[in-house]
Amino acid sequence: MNAILRHFHANRQLVGAYLSVISGSVGRLVVSLVYFIILANTLPIADYGVFATASGTGLVLSRLLALGFSSPLYRIAVVKPRLLGLYTVGYLLASVVSLPLVALAAVLIYFLFFSGDVGFLTFAVVVISETLLWRSAEIVIIVNNGLKRFGLAAVLVIFGTATRAAAAGLFWALSPVQDLDHWAWWYAGANLVSLVVALRFYPRVRLRFDMRLYLRRVQDSVAVAGAELLFYLQSELDKLMVLGIGGPAVAGVYAIIMRVVDLTALPIRSFNTILVQKLMQSPDMLKSLKVKVLIEAGLMIISVAGLATLAFLLHLYPNALGRNVAPVAELLPLVLLVSGFRNLAEYQGELMYARGHSWLRTLCLALLTLSKAGLIALLLHNFAHDGQNWIIALNGVFACLYVISAIFTYSSLRLPAKRV
Repeated sequence: MNAILRHFHANRQLVGAYLSVISGSVGRLVVSLVYFIILANTLPIADYGVFATASGTGLVLSRLLALGFSSPLYRIAVVKPRLLGLYTVGYLLASVVSLPLVALAAVLIYFLFFSGDVGFLTFAVVVISETLLWRSAEIVIIVNNGLKRFGLAAVLVIFGTATRAAAAGLFWALSPVQDLDHWAWWYAGANLVSLVVALRFYPRVRLRFDMRLYLRRVQDSVAVAGAELLFYLQSELDKLMVLGIGGPAVAGVYAIIMRVVDLTALPIRSFNTILVQKLMQSPDMLKSLKVKVLIEAGLMIISVAGLATLAFLLHLYPNALGRNVAPVAELLPLVLLVSGFRNLAEYQGELMYARGHSWLRTLCLALLTLSKAGLIALLLHNFAHDGQNWIIALNGVFACLYVISAIFTYSSLRLPAKRV
């Protein structure tokens, strides 16, 4: 009994931190669900598909902003917060330098995938909302997490999602025209409010400048930027391909399915946040094969059980998510394994980041991106006009991606950890 009490006391701070972070995820889950219900039942399904894809594109491009300098900023908040002012200036400078690259990439993507489905101004408003407004608010949240202000970070996350939900509700109630062209401006306004509020909670620091220090962080920053860009690209690439091959209507169905699947990832990401910090301080904590297997099995069970529970509730109450979503919700039992494999691949990527293997993580994500592009193209080519078989085949696609990620990740973890 004394040993148990000592173990609990030693990990009490860790448990408390996780509960603070998970409270933010639970709150965000509820508010995200409200936001999703309102928006998916206000916009036509085709418009929702285009919006979800454009928003996902903005999410990908936001990882180009500052060229990965968010990573040194986060690390310094965790281990040496007294240098936060110095790294804040570095992040701002890197953001300014990266803006032309972000803009160029956005224009190229628009003409490759979106020019036939949405106007450039509407696309630009959605992308700016993600890359500049929400990403900047996220940086405030990331820094507060690094300082172990998990409660405050959780509140800011919930507030950001709540402003979007409120904007969607007002758009539904007040907008005379309910299409993507009009919704984009409401979306931008919601993200601007989130940013203004978040900036009030950035820690007070003395801003300092040191170009030599910033240059020493370039290699790690660019590696992290590449890894994050590839991570979100392989996460959102399927939406772009479905839009390009299947059109807006099919993209709408797919976007709704993946949005519901994504809701199951929120508790997993809370776990990842705590685990990354623990691994930065104790790089060898996952040496045991038993620990690795138990963690992955637990994450798989939680992910599948969460989606299965939601699918069962929607079977009992088909219109719980609205009439537009009801026909799509019937398809959720066909993709139960997608949530588990997707969340596990994301968890494995965090393991390499936590141990300082940024370039290996980038290489792994490049491999996953190419593999996903090939598998999705093959799937849509063979099953796009074959009823629901293309949806069932998604389980196989994500299973293959998980196997690739697992082989690469656990092979690389045999290398010594790097302290960056």
